[in-house]
Amino acid sequence: MRRWLSAVALTVAAGIALTGCGNPAGVDGALIDDWPALPEAGPFVPAAGVCHPGAFAETVALADHQPVECVSPHQVETVHVGTFADAAAGLPAPPARDSAELAAAYTECDGKAREYVGDEWRHGRLWLGVALPTPVAWTAGARWFRCDLREMTDIEGRARPAAREASLRDALVESSPLRLTCYTVDLTGTGRIEKMSPVGCDQRHNGEFVGVWRAPADLDYPARDGEWARFYTECYNVLAGYAQVPKDRNLRARAGVVVLPASEAEWRAGNRGVRCYLWRNDTTFTRSAKGAGPAGLPVRRA
Repeated sequence: MRRWLSAVALTVAAGIALTGCGNPAGVDGALIDDWPALPEAGPFVPAAGVCHPGAFAETVALADHQPVECVSPHQVETVHVGTFADAAAGLPAPPARDSAELAAAYTECDGKAREYVGDEWRHGRLWLGVALPTPVAWTAGARWFRCDLREMTDIEGRARPAAREASLRDALVESSPLRLTCYTVDLTGTGRIEKMSPVGCDQRHNGEFVGVWRAPADLDYPARDGEWARFYTECYNVLAGYAQVPKDRNLRARAGVVVLPASEAEWRAGNRGVRCYLWRNDTTFTRSAKGAGPAGLPVRRA
């Protein structure tokens, strides 16, 4: 074995000696200056358009970043990766969840998510979160934020992430099982909504998703009954546009509304989209109220 290795070494040495007799065209004989410079090392930045098998996490370390093809089972899909603006980038640690910097990042993610799925993402059983680098990565120079979408089992009840084996790209461009449609709304004995069960709009139902009100950034999360008034008014306006009925004094006599904002924590993080639903406790429908007009959504008489 040693003799064979020596023979190989001699052959290689001979080859080097032979090539040293002259330089091929375009080679100056100085090997080092012909190699391209290596890029400078930088902090890890995640990729967009990939999926992740694990649950959503508010902070993402390099060791946890193990993306998969979106045809594989997964819970989270990254639709965009942004960079914090200079003001936020100068912070000593990642922005707090209730900070203006994170709210700005959420706004960017919101817009990118709508582009990604082809419609307002809140029209579907979808949830959007913003993931940040770890404090250690931030100290090392990481300034990215990751916009993650995930499908939910439902929106109106005890929602849980749903496993997917397909991308969410263009998922809401056309009709989709992800879209929010009609519901049977059940009340408790005290008149409060107990649950909302999704059904097809051609089946008997007394509730329907009608759209989203995008609340202004300076509006506080409602803490008392009186602070919900603006939310109900705006959802009635969404209902009027959806059903094509007048915004007059009879509007509230045509149907009630269910108002579903994000959780208070998500609201403070920048999610100002409020889902709006119509419902009636005195009748049922077997068709959608979209574009139904005054005849399709008649005024209730006491």
